[in-house]
Amino acid sequence: MTRYLRPRTLDEALALRAGDGPLTILAGGTDVYPVRTQRAAWFEPHNRDLLDLSLIPELAGIDHAPEGIRIGAMATWSAIAQADLPPAFDALKQASRQVGGVQIQNRATIGGNLCNASPAADGVPPLLALDAEVELASPGGRRRLPLASFVLGNRKTALAPDELLVAIHVPAQPAEARSTFKKLGARAYLVISIASVAINLALDAQGRIASLRIAVGACAAAPQRLSALEARLLDQVSSRALAESLSAADLAPLSPIDDVRASAAYRRDAALVLVRRALAGLLSSPLEVAA
Repeated sequence: MTRYLRPRTLDEALALRAGDGPLTILAGGTDVYPVRTQRAAWFEPHNRDLLDLSLIPELAGIDHAPEGIRIGAMATWSAIAQADLPPAFDALKQASRQVGGVQIQNRATIGGNLCNASPAADGVPPLLALDAEVELASPGGRRRLPLASFVLGNRKTALAPDELLVAIHVPAQPAEARSTFKKLGARAYLVISIASVAINLALDAQGRIASLRIAVGACAAAPQRLSALEARLLDQVSSRALAESLSAADLAPLSPIDDVRASAAYRRDAALVLVRRALAGLLSSPLEVAA
């Protein structure tokens, strides 16, 4: 018989996680329950015990510190959308309002979004653009990884069998940093991304690009940064023309696929348009520059 386990401390949860037999980790449940329902409809057995993390205080909350911001793995998308966060987090807040409807946003967690590791996960590009790290815990201790080293591919992460995702850590961002998130789907809401883009940008006192991070989702096995493009645009003078200068060659690292939502060629073209629009919007809006 399937057991429902609901620990109240992280140590208790880690002990259960390291015990005999595989567990299904339950955070908000917005991914778990549809999968279980589908399997039941096709008479496929699903006998894993459930490990519910919802009562563990350490996994919740959004905390500010001089070195950066810590987001608990159980923080919901609604909590992130409503949090008092600096403009560098605007892309993450915009993405949070694109994860399903309000009911889903009230339940779904940022940690679940990362561990589910969908190539189209809306939460990953904004966090990549924030240079985020994940904190993982096991009975043997804790470790931190860059997010890009945690999400490895379609439904693949670096999470060890005895580990849990505890928090996401975002380093302190420049005060002048701004960000934006753009997503293309078959409709405006309640849709999986065909392509998505998050950009984090800061200018120096001369109006040149002082820092830039560009991440694209749904166009590779995992969302990824466009590091070569970032390096090319660094120190360039801010202008809308700069965004229009981007070409397909700048998105060469992407490897989109054909599926029921779009062809690879369409995804590549759409990603280029989204990157241009996102960058143009940031460069043409009133941006603070470093003093």
